[in-house]
Amino acid sequence: MTILPTMPDTFHVYDTTLRDGAQQEGLQLNVNDKLKIARYLDQLGVGFIEGGWPGANPNDTAFFAAVADGGVELKNAKLVAFGATRKAGTTAAEDPQVQALLAARTEVICIVAKSHDEHVLRALRTTLDENLQMVADTVAHLVSQGRRVFVDCEHFFDGYQANPEYSLEVIRTAAEAGAEVVVLCDTNGGMLPSQMGDVVSAAGAIGVELGIHCHNDTGCAVANTMAAVDAGVIHVQGTLNEYGERTGNANLITVLANLQLKYGWPLVPPEALADATRIANAVAGVTNVAMNNRQPYVGASAFTHKAGLHASAIKVDANLYQHIDPLLVGNDMRMLVSDMAGRANIQIKGSELGYDLSDRDLAAKVTEAVKAREMDGYSYESADASFELLLRSELGLLEEFFEVLSWRVITGHEVKPEGDSEATVKLLAKGVLRHLVGEGHGPLNALDVALRGALRQAYPAVDDFELTDFKVRILDQGHGTDAIVRTLIDMTDGSRTWTTVGVGTNVIEASWEALYDAYRWGLLKRD
Repeated sequence: MTILPTMPDTFHVYDTTLRDGAQQEGLQLNVNDKLKIARYLDQLGVGFIEGGWPGANPNDTAFFAAVADGGVELKNAKLVAFGATRKAGTTAAEDPQVQALLAARTEVICIVAKSHDEHVLRALRTTLDENLQMVADTVAHLVSQGRRVFVDCEHFFDGYQANPEYSLEVIRTAAEAGAEVVVLCDTNGGMLPSQMGDVVSAAGAIGVELGIHCHNDTGCAVANTMAAVDAGVIHVQGTLNEYGERTGNANLITVLANLQLKYGWPLVPPEALADATRIANAVAGVTNVAMNNRQPYVGASAFTHKAGLHASAIKVDANLYQHIDPLLVGNDMRMLVSDMAGRANIQIKGSELGYDLSDRDLAAKVTEAVKAREMDGYSYESADASFELLLRSELGLLEEFFEVLSWRVITGHEVKPEGDSEATVKLLAKGVLRHLVGEGHGPLNALDVALRGALRQAYPAVDDFELTDFKVRILDQGHGTDAIVRTLIDMTDGSRTWTTVGVGTNVIEASWEALYDAYRWGLLKRD
């Protein structure tokens, strides 16, 4: 039996989303974005939030000024200003960037120091001894000004492999100058978990508190972080949603959940960890970078089941195919409906939607209907709204709000201000015949305009419906332009979003079916 490490008396959970995470390609954060994310990080219960590099980045300077002026009130975390050691040939007291760190008015400052001899010689273009003096002078000056100082040893692991004596001397120098924690950085992300323990132990022999900062270039950032914890570090750094340069940083929520739920370390209140899924999604909304559905613990697929064998076991005990209770991190189990589904999948999915399918024969009937539709090209994994319509139809519970008598669409090369396509929809709604022509940019937009217009008088709620996404997939590509097409449509009414699926021999036919179902389900829920 593996004996897990005991939680140290002091342990730091340190977030660098606002600084290192913001270096991700395509991710841009303004001051207001950073203030919002800081609030979410504080709600998660992290101990330290690295806010950016004041003095080197005007946006970060403005962020620290906004915080100092009351832009965000942190209840759990301490804000950290990040910067570098002084430049060669000057003193820390005279260096403008060191002074900018003090001007940020944070209790804690983290400075990055070179710990790889080749980087000192070729990047800083100074001597190895001068680099040590830069570390010592900067740390000592910041400590003399009443600051707690952490030191990030950049490229430490690569430096250790090239010149272990010098890399360890940088750690010793920082500690002797007053650094509270020295952080070992796998800046290039090239380490493997099997290599971590020996290097961290060698650094720990100096007698200084150590931290770990891992990048994910080998796909091992979280595993490397956990290995470093096992080797004795008392400070872990990471980002939310594994944001960061190249392939990203260690995912801090994954590390935090591993330590709290697997090691049993009470790092944050249980209610804070139970808010992790909401917080991860909220931060993704601020950054405008979509969540990775397969992200551990908080991803939409983290507790999603598809195989019928899994569903049968889950009916007995949900945890037979789950490593934790999803509610511990604010997530939930989802059951997918697909051609792999068995009766148990359908029963669980029906229960999720509020339908009693405990009758085995009834559940089997619905299962066969789903499988028959899947054989025709339908996919209900991501189209819960279409699945519920099918389910209600099989149960005899489907209310038809309108009957479409005919529809057609014409599109051409001529582009007018109102669009290049024209659609006609004729339907019966509440006993009244409606016949409407709609114009739009493309066939689907024209059909949407026509259908909405035909329904508006009978059901004013359709004015709230908005199509937000549209996906097309060719199913049997060997048939070329004669292939079967599947479309998925996302629609919202402002308070909820739903997805429907359509299948046809052409993209317009498939799109119409998905659009038709989207309006039917929307009216079903608004009625």
